[in-house]
Amino acid sequence: MNDRLYPLIEKHGTPLFILDHKKIRENYRIFKTCLPRVQCYYAVKANAHPEIIKTLFKEGSSFDVASYNEFMQVYRFIKNYEEGDKDFFVWDKIIFSNTVKDRETLRKIRRYKPLVTFDNMEELKKIKACCDTAGLVLRLKVPDIGSQVEMRSKFGAEPGDAERLIARAFDEGLKVEGLSFHCGSQCTHFDNYSLALTIVAGVFQTARKKGYDLNIVDIGGGFPAPYDGQVPEFEKLAELINTECERLLPTDVEIIAEPGRFIVATAASLITEIIGKARRDGKIFYYINDGVYHTFSGVVYDHWIPNFHAFKHGRTEICAVVGPTCDSFDKITLSAQLPANLKVGDYLYTENIGAYSIASSTKFNGFDGARVVHDRGPNRSV
Repeated sequence: MNDRLYPLIEKHGTPLFILDHKKIRENYRIFKTCLPRVQCYYAVKANAHPEIIKTLFKEGSSFDVASYNEFMQVYRFIKNYEEGDKDFFVWDKIIFSNTVKDRETLRKIRRYKPLVTFDNMEELKKIKACCDTAGLVLRLKVPDIGSQVEMRSKFGAEPGDAERLIARAFDEGLKVEGLSFHCGSQCTHFDNYSLALTIVAGVFQTARKKGYDLNIVDIGGGFPAPYDGQVPEFEKLAELINTECERLLPTDVEIIAEPGRFIVATAASLITEIIGKARRDGKIFYYINDGVYHTFSGVVYDHWIPNFHAFKHGRTEICAVVGPTCDSFDKITLSAQLPANLKVGDYLYTENIGAYSIASSTKFNGFDGARVVHDRGPNRSV
């Protein structure tokens, strides 16, 4: 591994964020193979780097966007399409899954008849006023027990309110096309999906019986990335989802999903440099040139547990790894098992850092963050 990475360090310096596009394609294809009935909308928020979007665009992916800026990051790849083809692409392959959208965004996307989510009456009124061409998807609150990042405290209508919201939408001349849910990010309790699909199926069937022509079920994101051997296999979750969808949903229902982490988490690595070393209260502190305000932002925002590996061997002990900023909050981990003989100028290697890392990086204290390079295969890193 060192023989491959050292030339990249010499060429680009550190910190260095290496994106493996082969792995992105592999993860996307695994998702499609394991869930053949599900249309995959990549959640751009997980990592919005243009080259990731380009790779997935070429794979035929659809896209889940949360803002107008994210929408435009996808739109740039269809800007040369004929107007009718552009409209069809947006209608068919993009969903605005953020349940609360500002009025200006809604006005801008009105011409495309977009697919958008909602979960409350005020949002419904706003969509009616600013984007009455939209197809609506009602997001429901479902269990997210044990997920790395919970969702239900901020998003999702109570299932008991669903009938009232759907009826109001149709009364306003809008069209509710389906229902959605999210079991929380990095969901490893697969029962959450069974419970969620049971809840959604009940609401769906009731709506159809009342004459509302719903035809979409969005099973959200949260699909677990294999960070370590303790994470349950995605293939087992896919088997459960396939079985439950077949059991609970009519065969004419279009099923979509919004994987983000699953697609990109394992497709990136980070190389950092030790820029300082001290022993504080008996513990070695390694200061590196990246931190929680930058590529390790997922430690704060995503509850991600970081990993560190040294390029050198030596007797290991429990060490702290901290960032370069002047904020004492900038501690990445206090429990890294690393060699005690590392020196200033040595490098550390972090795996599985593709999701919610550079996406939420800042320039705090004037640090630029990691340089991004793309690994497209042997001798093709740029």
